[in-house]
Amino acid sequence: MNIAAAVNENFANYSNYLIRSAMFVYALAFLAHLAEWVFGGRSRIAVQSAALVAEGAEGGDTGAADQKAQQVTVKTAGGGTVTLERPAVVTRASASDRGIADGPGAAGEDEQGDMYGRIAVSFTVLAWLLHAAGVVFRAASVQRAPWGNMYEFSTTFGAVAVGTYLLLLVLRKNVRWIGLFLTTSVLLDLGLATSVLYTNSEQLVPALHSYWLWIHVSCAIISGAIFYLAAVGTLLFLFRDHYEVAVTAGRASNGRWGDIMRRLPSAASLDKFAYRMNALVFPLWTFTIIAGAIWAQAAWGRYWGWDPKETWAFITWVAYACYLHARATAGWKGRKAAYLALIAFACFLFNYYGVNIFVSGKHSYAGV
Repeated sequence: MNIAAAVNENFANYSNYLIRSAMFVYALAFLAHLAEWVFGGRSRIAVQSAALVAEGAEGGDTGAADQKAQQVTVKTAGGGTVTLERPAVVTRASASDRGIADGPGAAGEDEQGDMYGRIAVSFTVLAWLLHAAGVVFRAASVQRAPWGNMYEFSTTFGAVAVGTYLLLLVLRKNVRWIGLFLTTSVLLDLGLATSVLYTNSEQLVPALHSYWLWIHVSCAIISGAIFYLAAVGTLLFLFRDHYEVAVTAGRASNGRWGDIMRRLPSAASLDKFAYRMNALVFPLWTFTIIAGAIWAQAAWGRYWGWDPKETWAFITWVAYACYLHARATAGWKGRKAAYLALIAFACFLFNYYGVNIFVSGKHSYAGV
């Protein structure tokens, strides 16, 4: 028993060392991504901005021609003619029909910026390998699934989020723009986990020793990681949408903020990315709640007891269901649907941090 305890303690120490090493490399990736944005060719991007403004002006001329095309010549009773003009209908263009192309990315067209971006991705891969190894050693130290408390859940959550981002890059998706925001949030997540949420390796209560721990909690972690990536896309959509409205109106900013906005994907692309991510993972979140109910029946003898965690998981499900339904409703596309998506993700965050820390219940994590 003493030898086994010593081995488990060594595994726990290795895990802590690997997690802290991953944080250091994530910090290097963050600095490299920051350099990518800073050194991205601002002068070359300005050319694209001018092209967008010109495109908007041409669109205005086309609109004037279309308006003239709506003029109708009608004969009067006295044999003469009179030209009537149909009233113009003014509508605001949605993000999907503005015809604005994606920005060139964080590096713009600058070779130095692109080099820093590639270095940042390389650091992110190395940090993720250290991060994932830390999670594996934590599992070895506790001899169970490594998400029995908030510390373990947080570290695994960050690893899955970064792993999903790297998978999208492998699939050649244009998502390198997420890198700066992802490394920032993962550093905050791991910093909070190691300094505030840390709990020594220990076993769960007997009622929770079940294979449903692997199924239910792993699905919750994957769902949360993808919801997070979608939330980043949604938030950036709101900023980019505001910028594109200014571009089409000829009020585009030439300052640093406008320079950053120009390099992001178009509002239509960001909106599509966020919607697809949310739609992709919503069935998994539904299964997470169902699996939790089955596990609750096995552990506590009831499928549903309106425990705070169960209640907020259901509230989160309803919020995302409303968002997906709103996307199919013409009046709730664009910004309104984006606000609803952010509210849904806020419900998810409160379900994790707020309920676990401030509300007691059967799902309360030990050692927090």
